Amino acid sequence: MSAKLEAIGLEKRYGDTLALQATDLTVQAGEFLTLLGPSGSGKTTLLQMISGLVAPSAGRIEIDGRDVTLVEPGKRGIGMVFQSYALFPHMTVRDNVAYGLRMRSKTRDEVRKAVDDALAMVRMSDYDKRFPKELSGGQQQRIALARCFAYRPSIILLDEPLGALDKKLREHMQGEIRRLHKELGATFVYVTHDQDEALTLSDRICLMNDARIEQIGTPADLYDRPATRFAAGFIGHSNLLEGELAPTHSDSGEPILLAGGGRIPLPRTATLSQAARHTLLLRPEALRLVDAARGFVDGRISDVVFFGSDTRVQLSLADGSELVARCERSLSPRIGDTVGLVWDPYRTTLLQA
Repeated sequence: MSAKLEAIGLEKRYGDTLALQATDLTVQAGEFLTLLGPSGSGKTTLLQMISGLVAPSAGRIEIDGRDVTLVEPGKRGIGMVFQSYALFPHMTVRDNVAYGLRMRSKTRDEVRKAVDDALAMVRMSDYDKRFPKELSGGQQQRIALARCFAYRPSIILLDEPLGALDKKLREHMQGEIRRLHKELGATFVYVTHDQDEALTLSDRICLMNDARIEQIGTPADLYDRPATRFAAGFIGHSNLLEGELAPTHSDSGEPILLAGGGRIPLPRTATLSQAARHTLLLRPEALRLVDAARGFVDGRISDVVFFGSDTRVQLSLADGSELVARCERSLSPRIGDTVGLVWDPYRTTLLQA
């Protein structure tokens, strides 16, 4: 893969406010990269500088090895899709999709073919004579996507395009966007604060926090191997157990963490620091309920929540720690019961201080 887009030392300040610390980011050709993070983390600022809508305070942007930092947005070869759809209410669907092509002085035949292809791609060919007010939110979003795809930009930026849709429609549109990404072969840079959306769509996720990049990796990397406590807490549900290393290891030679009122085995591959205390990350689906006194730790069930496909069980440990486990509905856990917890040590992550 070759680098399609690069941000090099990119920084943005608004007076004394640092909106984005000096940032380096490389996006490969054809990649689907998601900028994920809470409000104020810098993800939209970074996207706006890539698009040319906001000028950086420092650093540069390269597309296909060409410096485009000072190039105006319309000449960067970038398409943009917004959450607000930004459709012209007085134009038909066909005219909305054709608008960008006409602004680029395409011939009538070129415009007609490109619009037909784009509408077919988003499965909206039968709606070409309607106006935006006659469409549902999901249909309007499809037209916004078609307008962007019509002139085949090599980089497509999407700024929380599904944020205004309800859950079911949002999930449907996620599948549509994945399909369109594969069909187009373009490079997608997608902004969201929704972790599930990022995990579903992305080849890689760029997790941002406090105006900087916290961690970059595949969805599996960020979920299974978060580099920091923030990454562990933001991606998926996290159980964090604080503890100290036992002075001696187990009979099997594995290191032991004293946490939650129990002796917890760690994988031999765990990187142990010299810190007095360590933090262990446990995902709910990795935990298994067993009889009391037969697990690594015991816990009292304080809440049970039904989620359809499974049940979420909240447990209070002896030291006051709270853990959440997912279990099969057939187990029928009851509030007040004391149970043991076990898991595969190799499905845990030891977070460094």
